[in-house]
Parts: sequence; C-alpha cells; structure tokens
Amino acid sequence: MYHHQSSYRSIPKSKISSIDKPNVIRVTGEGKVAVQPNKAEVTLGVSTEDKQLMKAQEDNATKISKIKKTLNHLGIPDEQIRTVNYSISPQYDYVEGKQVFRGYKVEHLLLLTIDQIEHTGFVIDTAVSNGANIVSMIKFAIADRNQYEQHALSLAVINAYQKAETIAGTIRVQLTKAPILITENIRQQGEPIPFQTTAFVKSEATTPIQPGTMEIISHITAEFVYHY
Repeated sequence: MYHHQSSYRSIPKSKISSIDKPNVIRVTGEGKVAVQPNKAEVTLGVSTEDKQLMKAQEDNATKISKIKKTLNHLGIPDEQIRTVNYSISPQYDYVEGKQVFRGYKVEHLLLLTIDQIEHTGFVIDTAVSNGANIVSMIKFAIADRNQYEQHALSLAVINAYQKAETIAGTIRVQLTKAPILITENIRQQGEPIPFQTTAFVKSEATTPIQPGTMEIISHITAEFVYHY
C-alpha cells in the first residue's frame, strides 16, 4: 500500500488578505450651483362659514369659480390649477363653559403653478381681490432642474479629485487619476419658502415676492489608488 503526501501548504489568512490589496485614498466631494428659480407654486383658497352647510358650500364654490376664471384670464391654464384640499368642519363657540354650535366652515385650497415668476405677487393680489382669503404657502422651483443637478455632480467629482491630489502630495505618493469607485450620496434638496401665512390681508400695493437664489448641491464619495 502506497501513501501519497501532498506538498501543498496552506497560506495564512493574514497573508492572503494583504496580497494585491491596493493603497486607497477615500475622499468626499461637494459641488454647488447657485440658480435663480424660474417658477412659483402658490397654495391659496377660500374659507367660508354659515349656519347652513349648503349655503357655506355654495358661497365657497362661487368664489372658487370666480378665482379660477380670473386666473385663466391672467394666463394660468386649468392644468396649472388643482385642488389640494377641500374640507368641511363644524365650528363651536364656548359660552360660560358650554359648547355652542356656530356653523359650518368650508375650505377649498388650490395649488397654482406660475411660470412667469415675476408676476407671483400680482397673481396673489388678484386672487385675493376676487375672493381668496387664504394663502398658505409660496415656494419656488426650477423647471429644468436636471441640467443643474448634473453640473453640481460634475463639480463634486472635481472637488473629490482635488482633495485626493492634495492628500497624495502631502504624503508624497503618486495618485492614479481615474478613481476606482465613485458613489453619489443622495440627500434631500431643500427649496426656499420665503413667505408663509394662513390668512392674507388686502393691500393697495402689489405684494413684493422675492424668490432669491437656490443652491443645488451634490455630494459624492470617491476612492483613488496611489503608489510610492
């Protein structure tokens, strides 16, 4: 009987893990693009009260219809006007500790998309003059946001490479230009809301609405290989 003895010797795990393991510099990059908003989204509507529910509903419907027609005349089509809330709720007063029914409140809120952002104040004032007594929110947005997001992402990659170059130069090593890994760090992009209220008071002057400037920001994580 013959016995064969293998000459294979196992390599320790510590040595396996170190074989061909690259030297890596990991950095984060940030890209920012300042953009002027080019459209506005306004939420406004009508609140009516009456002891008779049907009367409160009719008054509300009449005012909303008038507001919609006025907005159409201002160049805002029906596709850019939509209902975002319609509610009916009983209202009570408290007299000498007792709850006394006062009537019904009907609220109807519309979301408007205004393409001509410079007319936002005029549109709001016109709606108020035609019966709107609630302006709950104004926010600004960018119609062609994607192209600015792409630019911010490109700036983030450049920023990451500049950081990696700085680190490599400091420790006196050679950096491989092409990264071996790039990961986009997704985060919520905020939008400015410069004006918010639950009731709107009529005034003789046009309401000044300043959109300001929005920042579109991208963040990435990148890994670069370096050698001595």
